[in-house]
Amino acid sequence: MGRPVSDEFAYRKVYRYLEALIDEAPRSGASRLPSLRALSRRLRVSLATVQSAYNLLEEEGRVQCLPRSGYYVQGDAKVEAAAMGRQLPMLAQPLLERALFTHERRLARQRMHNVVAWEEGGSARLRNAVAERYTRSSTQYWRAENVQLAPDVQALLETLLAALALQGGTVLVQSPCCWQVLRALVRADVRVLEVPLDARGNPDLRALARLLGSEPVGMLIMPSCLGMPQGRLVSPHYQQQLGQLLEHHPVWLLENDLDSEHCYSGPPKSRLRDWVDPHWLLVMGAFEAAVGAEAPYAYVLSHAAVLAEAFARRAFRLAPLRLLALAQMLGKGEIEAHLIQLRTDLQRRMDYLARTLALRFGQRVILEMPDGGLMLWVRFRQPLPWEGIVAALAGSALHALPGGQFSVQGRYQQYLALVWVGDQPEALQQSVERLAQALELRCGRPAGLSG
Repeated sequence: MGRPVSDEFAYRKVYRYLEALIDEAPRSGASRLPSLRALSRRLRVSLATVQSAYNLLEEEGRVQCLPRSGYYVQGDAKVEAAAMGRQLPMLAQPLLERALFTHERRLARQRMHNVVAWEEGGSARLRNAVAERYTRSSTQYWRAENVQLAPDVQALLETLLAALALQGGTVLVQSPCCWQVLRALVRADVRVLEVPLDARGNPDLRALARLLGSEPVGMLIMPSCLGMPQGRLVSPHYQQQLGQLLEHHPVWLLENDLDSEHCYSGPPKSRLRDWVDPHWLLVMGAFEAAVGAEAPYAYVLSHAAVLAEAFARRAFRLAPLRLLALAQMLGKGEIEAHLIQLRTDLQRRMDYLARTLALRFGQRVILEMPDGGLMLWVRFRQPLPWEGIVAALAGSALHALPGGQFSVQGRYQQYLALVWVGDQPEALQQSVERLAQALELRCGRPAGLSG
């Protein structure tokens, strides 16, 4: 009969649990992780599930297995985790997650004994569904062979950078930069150069041209249509100008499509990919933004044969039933239908969060309503005591990421990326009050005064 459905994706939960242990491990000295049997009993999963999670972490260079001793945290992994700070939470998507599990249970009942065939079928079906979703016309089309899958964004970027011989090379990004991308680049030991924003909030084309002409740039990473963390839409005119600039500089362009599904008015028709040479184009996306944490898989579309070879060699162990379930949800339009309501809900939440912050802080904050995304990019007119903010917001409905996490050059120290992770307005108001108290303690102001 094969393994239960839960075992097909349980290793991802064990992986995330171990990531938390790695992040909490002391920076000095050897940090031993739980044994296979201990973790199997603690989390109530099979030994094979725990082994799969450890194997993935070992492949990523984050843990080391010592014979007859066990698994230990690699020193570099702890330093990197501390340097990159916290991760952005994803809002739960209970309707889509339930639909995902329903498809999986039905597929499990149909599954035959040949697990290998299911694994190949799941990957092929999902790759074909992604290719169909991104195909626009007879001249702008993709095939399943152009789509590569990975367990998550981190693993995808590591594989991509290695395949293109960019590890240790130079990559240009807009500043501030998507935290997922920046975190992966730091771990891959890539030299990151940041392109500042112009007066209109777009990456400065003159500065970009200077860097392309003077630095050994191997790749440029730019948003598809929604720049994060500001949540600002990129105009088609700017995209066209950027495409014209890249005609004179043949470098890989990685179009970041991770957040495009969260445009409040729906993704615009024009994307950056429409204006560039397809031979130098890479398009990166993921399912987590639309489906939730139970679908962490990421993908890249490219016509470069070297990528297909690299991902085939990496041979990621992806849950076949989950891949098949995602392919069916794409094919039936279930994800698209859900996204319509999700965008409306996200915009409503951002409106309420912005009003609550403005009411509490007044002129002490500078914020601009985003065009999409689940975070609010806020500038404070005072120093930010990060440790005090973390303590104040622990366990609350408001999640904060430091602005410095979106830059490798120490910028944005007076910014916070704020995410409302709950549903109750009263809980949000209490969280904002806790944030205000943390800031007022730093400034020596009475806690009851507002801006």
